[in-house]
Amino acid sequence: MSLTARLGALLALFVAAVPASAQVFNPSTQTLKNGLQVVVVENHRAPIVTHMVWYKVGSADEVPGKSGIAHFLEHLMFKGTPTVAPGEFSKLIARNGGRDNAFTSTDYTAYFQNIAADRLDLAMRLEADRMRNLTLDDRNVDSERAVVLEERSARTDNNPAALLSEQMGAALYLNHPYNRPVIGWASEIARLNRQDALDTYRRWYAPNNAIVVVAGDVEPAQVFALAEKYYGPLAAAPDTPVRARQQEPVPVAARRVVLEDARVRQPSWTRQYLAPSYTSGQPGQGHALEVLAELFGGSATSRLYKSLVVEQGLAAAATAWYDPTALDATAFGIRVVPRPGVAMEKLEAAVDKELARLHAAPIPPDEIERAKRRLRANVVYARDSLHTGARALGEALTTGQTVADVEAWPQRIAAVTPADVDAAAKGILDVKRSVTGVLQAPPKAPPARAMAAPSSIKPVREMH
Repeated sequence: MSLTARLGALLALFVAAVPASAQVFNPSTQTLKNGLQVVVVENHRAPIVTHMVWYKVGSADEVPGKSGIAHFLEHLMFKGTPTVAPGEFSKLIARNGGRDNAFTSTDYTAYFQNIAADRLDLAMRLEADRMRNLTLDDRNVDSERAVVLEERSARTDNNPAALLSEQMGAALYLNHPYNRPVIGWASEIARLNRQDALDTYRRWYAPNNAIVVVAGDVEPAQVFALAEKYYGPLAAAPDTPVRARQQEPVPVAARRVVLEDARVRQPSWTRQYLAPSYTSGQPGQGHALEVLAELFGGSATSRLYKSLVVEQGLAAAATAWYDPTALDATAFGIRVVPRPGVAMEKLEAAVDKELARLHAAPIPPDEIERAKRRLRANVVYARDSLHTGARALGEALTTGQTVADVEAWPQRIAAVTPADVDAAAKGILDVKRSVTGVLQAPPKAPPARAMAAPSSIKPVREMH
């Protein structure tokens, strides 16, 4: 997925450091009359603030045939309003010592500013303005479309690893719209126009389909007052669609994607399994998968790394990951980079052997406890980062979780049992649920041989 595997296990890494009985970010929340949810995380370590606006729309919500429109609209949101000229938004933030950006994923689109706390008023005013007052003309739409096509060319078409990832996503999801790339297919991007952008904007960009998260040197009452001032007057959209998407059929066959490209300098072997997320799976299933990913390939002490890198010397790198924050089904992944001269077949057999170990015998309880401790120790200073808290909460709230779910993460990881992890391994790490991807350079062509003299004997047609 885009944004490097939708930031893989974002919440786990960001809140792992706190005690099991503690809260994580201890946010304050309020919902305005127009439906806008406002979340505040106090952090008074420095006089700065992160202001983020999250919209509950991503590439999986696009109209078929319009892939890339969510990301394209993200670009166009900087093209101005009746009171802010095109490009002026970022200039105003920069003049006030801040920086801003935006990003799109399968389930959300988000915009943020990092700025001095006493400039929060400016950031809110600008974001509230473009939430409902975006203006577009054909000229700036056409120029930005060219920018997006160039972005796709540079980041995907000219990157064999990105191309393989895109192809694997299309193979993993047979029916769900997660099967299309966030940036879109080039042929469809080229046809996107001003009306497509305005239709998407009017359909999804409204206070009742948005979340504002503010983290930093602020008081909740101050933030709520500013939100009421700037966002409160905006009208809710009466017809924001329900996000009802096609779901995946039960997987019945393993799939394989092999990409051979002369530009490949570092071959790799990857496997992704269709897996439930926090919101699409059974309670606790996602947390068990987080622990499984950590013990199997989450660190240099994990099973996969110790076996393939340290003991057998077959791989230069070996990792496993799981992305629990998706609105619908997600992926559990494994990636291994072979050492020079190691055949892919030998590497794959070694990975399969480690997977077979997971299925053959229960995982020892002490190994699971160590994985849980590693998860909790990964980020000792989670609350010190302003952007981390805002991002973790925004991603959770746009993918079907609640503030209470975020705050309960330490307790839920602590509650994972060996039986939970064994059930997750046996239920999800089934090859029929998987796509295996191989990235490698093409084999060297054999030396050309001299052509034989023409023969008068007609060739025999092969029968198929």
